[in-house]
Parts: sequence; C-alpha cells; structure tokens
Amino acid sequence: MYLIDSHCHLDRLNLKNYKNKFSKIIKNAYLKKVKLILSVSTSLKNFKKIKELLKNKKYNIFYSCGIHPLNIKKEKNVFEKLYKLCQEKKVIAIGETGLDYFYSKNNLIQQKIFFSKHIDLSKELKKPLIIHSRNAGKDVVNILKTKQSNNLKGILHSFNDNFKIASQLLEMNFYISISGMITFKNSTKLREVIKKIPLNRLLLETDSPYLTPVPYRGKENQPAYVYYVAKFIAKLIKIDIEELSYITKKNFATLFNLNI
Repeated sequence: MYLIDSHCHLDRLNLKNYKNKFSKIIKNAYLKKVKLILSVSTSLKNFKKIKELLKNKKYNIFYSCGIHPLNIKKEKNVFEKLYKLCQEKKVIAIGETGLDYFYSKNNLIQQKIFFSKHIDLSKELKKPLIIHSRNAGKDVVNILKTKQSNNLKGILHSFNDNFKIASQLLEMNFYISISGMITFKNSTKLREVIKKIPLNRLLLETDSPYLTPVPYRGKENQPAYVYYVAKFIAKLIKIDIEELSYITKKNFATLFNLNI
C-alpha cells in the first residue's frame, strides 16, 4: 500500500513531540505506509524555512511555494521573488493561495489580486495550484473561470464546501483533497458531498499539524495520520483501503506528472 500526504506543513510540527528528531516524523509516516509528502508553504519566508529544515535530507518530499491569503503583506518585488523560487526542481506546485473570508475580510481586493497572480504563475510555469478556500467558494470558482485555460489545473485542499462548488471545480479538471475534517462528528454534509466525487479526482491530506483526524483528535496532526483519513473514506465509499491508496497515488502522479 502506498499513501501520499498531498498537503502538510512540516515546519510547523512540534519536534518536541518526536524526541527532537525530524526523522521520527518520517518513520511514523512510513510505518503507516505514507511514502510521499508534499510540504506546503504559506509565505516566502516559510518556504525558505522548509528548505532549511529539509536540507541534505533524502526523504521522498516535494515542496510547494506560495503566499497564503492570510499572509499577504506589502513586500517589494514579491512576485519576482516568488517566480524565481517556484522554478526550483523540487517545487511541484504553486501555493498555498486562494481566498479566506472567515479570518480576514478587510483585504478582500488584495486577496483576489494575489490569487489571480498565483494563477498566472501556475499557467506560465505549468505547475498545479494548491487552493485554500474558507467561506469563499463562489469567488474562488468565479476567478478560476475567468482565468481558465488548458494548462490550468490544481487542488482545492481540505475541501469543505457544497457539491455545487465541487462540481464546478471538477468541470475545470481540478482535484478535491480530503483532510481529517471528514472524520469529525459535525461533517455529515461533507461526507454526503464526498460520496459524489469521482474517484479519479480524489486526493488525501492531513494539513498537519492541523485538523487531526479521529481517533487522534486533540493531538497534533502528522503525515502518518493520513492513513486514518484513507481508512475513513474507504469505509464511507465502500471500497478497500488498498484500492483507494492505489487510486489516490495514481491521481497524484497524474496531476503532478510524476513517475512514482
């Protein structure tokens, strides 16, 4: 079995929980058959921190590079810097980008501008987008539609919206990534949506250290716990977990054009 954590924040895990050994995080993941990780950045500074953390380590880890809507700041030549960083070989995705209307409502115009520029960068470099959307599904879809082209693709990560939003994303050839949120007691509506998502568009993630799935709610999330997301979804849609692992591995490889 081969599981992939398609979205996590490795630099934000508390190493004290792993005897101050980063290798323990990777070992835990491998014990749960999690064999590939995409570590997602949320700012230029954050990306450099991730690179420093993983320097000289030969783990099966790829990077994304982008600016989260909650980290938008006025910085000189920010997109010139982003463009340069996104061309690095191990950077396979642009983001995390998108819109957040839950935590930040005082800079909506700037959020949309930054999101749009990330989309342009994704199209130019032909690297998929990783999209954050919180209470902003309609605007995310509308902006994507205005920018849509054959080489625009990506993921709506930690999906938690309705099927109308999901179906519009699917029509644009985007993938839907599911986090530990699916295991929460109050996620009954989300579970009904996930049942309708085509299997060839599903991806799995932890978003660690956040959104820890049952049975580890209350503890820090980690890439190993994507196993419990997979286990829950397999039971929900009534397929074998090994089959789900194969499907999601194939989806990830297809999206990012990787030979896994």
